[in-house]
Amino acid sequence: MASTQPGHDPRRTEQAEWTKQPELFATLGDDLRRVAGDVRKRGLRQTIDREFASLDAFYLTEHERGHLAKLPWFARPLVRLWWFILSLLMKLTPARRVVLAAGLVLLFVFRTGIVDVGRVHIEIPWTAAGGVLVLFVLMLELKDKRHARSELEAGRAVQLALMPQASPAIPGWDAWLYTAPANDVGGDLVDYIRPDDARHVVALGDVSGKALPAALLSVKLQATLRALAPRSADLGALGSAVNEIFVRDGLPSRFASLAYLEFTSDSGTIRVLNAGHPPPLIVRNGCAVSMNRGSIVLGLMPGSTFGEDVVDLAPGDAVVIYSDGVTEGMNEAEDFFGDERLLAAVEAAADLPAEQLGRAILTALKDFVGEAVPSDDVSLIVLERTGTA
Repeated sequence: MASTQPGHDPRRTEQAEWTKQPELFATLGDDLRRVAGDVRKRGLRQTIDREFASLDAFYLTEHERGHLAKLPWFARPLVRLWWFILSLLMKLTPARRVVLAAGLVLLFVFRTGIVDVGRVHIEIPWTAAGGVLVLFVLMLELKDKRHARSELEAGRAVQLALMPQASPAIPGWDAWLYTAPANDVGGDLVDYIRPDDARHVVALGDVSGKALPAALLSVKLQATLRALAPRSADLGALGSAVNEIFVRDGLPSRFASLAYLEFTSDSGTIRVLNAGHPPPLIVRNGCAVSMNRGSIVLGLMPGSTFGEDVVDLAPGDAVVIYSDGVTEGMNEAEDFFGDERLLAAVEAAADLPAEQLGRAILTALKDFVGEAVPSDDVSLIVLERTGTA
């Protein structure tokens, strides 16, 4: 029951209760400070430029981008905006397309409207109504994106669970394994397998494409290798068996490269199956040299034949296996990291243990790429012969 004391004003009581909500204002303050921090971040302009470039790549065709380049500079923004809107509408579902189109018409064509209700003239702000419709579609799209993102994060968790330890304990060897996807999930396979008590295997595969389709085929490649490795003494036969499975069960224009290295604890001899993968580097006496190029990639042609190569490592020698995401890493000028920079980074850290050598390569790559968005998955395996089983 409201107070009836003299001078009591219920509105002041409600206002006082409202000001006793510190959580609301504290959260608002945190949000404002976060936005202010985003504005002050270094490289903000470069980030915005990259975002606009990604919009061009997503919404405009190559023909449209070429046509824009021929227009006068003052005409490009309006033409680009018009094409953006048309492309955006075509990418939406029919219902959302209608709602967004209505919102844009109300937002940019109509200002206000007068509706007569009896003798009362009601002014309706169509611009505000259009903004609400546009915001409604934006919220729906953001909801879908967050839902898809959560599913990708779950997929990444499964992918990480299937990966071996970064530094598996292998008597006589120092091994370090690393992979980082360009997107939420990656198409690179990095694995350590024990076919039996004597043999050890490290494998690095690279499935064509990116994101979820490549990740699913990467898991298939891992499962196939783990199933066939214990029964495959001949690496050429192993390559043929994996190839036939990928040809039979794969997708059109999807293939995988693979570097598969098998060795034992009591010897420095490594048997290598290279199916279309960048040749591993042999690091010896401070120098790095590439191994021979291998066979065709997996899953491209039925009946393909594969061979194996053999390399002997002395104590202190190492082999570096890498995905093409290393050499094809691009900086903001769209220059590639390349083979020469990779060789230089390896030779500069040739005397370091496996993990430190691998991280030195990643540091050189990161320094070169700078703020550019990763264009491909990056994977490395460094295997050094210690000679002490």
